[in-house]
Amino acid sequence: MTSTIMPRAAAGGRALLLSATLISAVAVPLVAGPAAEARPRAAAAAAAADKATTAVRITEGQVAEAAPGRPILYPSVTSCLTVTVRLKDGGKVGAHASLFQVPGEYRSDRILAALGSRVGKRPVSGVEVKGAVGAWYPGYFTKAIESYGEGETVPYPTAPDAEGIAKAVASGLGVPRAKVTVEDLPDGDLTVN
Repeated sequence: MTSTIMPRAAAGGRALLLSATLISAVAVPLVAGPAAEARPRAAAAAAAADKATTAVRITEGQVAEAAPGRPILYPSVTSCLTVTVRLKDGGKVGAHASLFQVPGEYRSDRILAALGSRVGKRPVSGVEVKGAVGAWYPGYFTKAIESYGEGETVPYPTAPDAEGIAKAVASGLGVPRAKVTVEDLPDGDLTVN
């Protein structure tokens, strides 16, 4: 009887051992697989979250868009004006208008058209103009300083003209004047949340 039980116990023991080996061979990669993948996924999620909160940088003569919740950074606003269109969905489209054209970028008399084109037919909740209001003649949005020929007198502001700038921006974007605000700010980087 012992001889019959031993082989069965031995056979059962081997079967149990085989099952444990099989479980470790199958289960460990299943556990290790998702855990190993969790790190890249977590890093990707963190990078996506960081990108979602990282400011969209718009330098002189450029137009760009920020998704809802993402800020815009306008660096080195000295003699420039920034124009930020707030969309009803929470997104923003911005332009960094420069007194003098930066090579390869928009001139001041082309930037509002580019901004308006980027906004398209999306509903606008407001437009914020910020920067060196005192350095801007409202007509620079329709005729850039570079477009004046030799012997032509380039107009310049004798006093800050916030109302004239607001009207020029409203006209250039095709939005009601009441939606445009103008704010004179000191030199430096400007972040719009």
